Amino acid sequence: MKKTVLLICSGGASSGFLAQNIRKSAKKKGFEVEVIARGESELVDYMDRISMVLIAPHLSYIQDDIAEQLSNTNIPYQVIDQMTYGTLNGDKGLDIIVKELGLE
Repeated sequence: MKKTVLLICSGGASSGFLAQNIRKSAKKKGFEVEVIARGESELVDYMDRISMVLIAPHLSYIQDDIAEQLSNTNIPYQVIDQMTYGTLNGDKGLDIIVKELGLE
């Protein structure tokens, strides 16, 4: 079953590249994972079709906000570590998703 992950960012290009790299890594490893990079304000629009939320490290301060918005759902969230985000490491990004969603 395909999993859709929302990567919350401030609309910058780097999160788009990271999302793309995670998608490539997932395809290579045989996981059906779609990653969409969007701003925090769009979370509500995606809640009915996402399996998980990833938060860009520079937005970790909105974590409580996100937690509150997701409180009545079973959708987990994680803040991406600075190293993974900064190096646009799709493999490590995928690892976070695989671990959180128990896809192994």
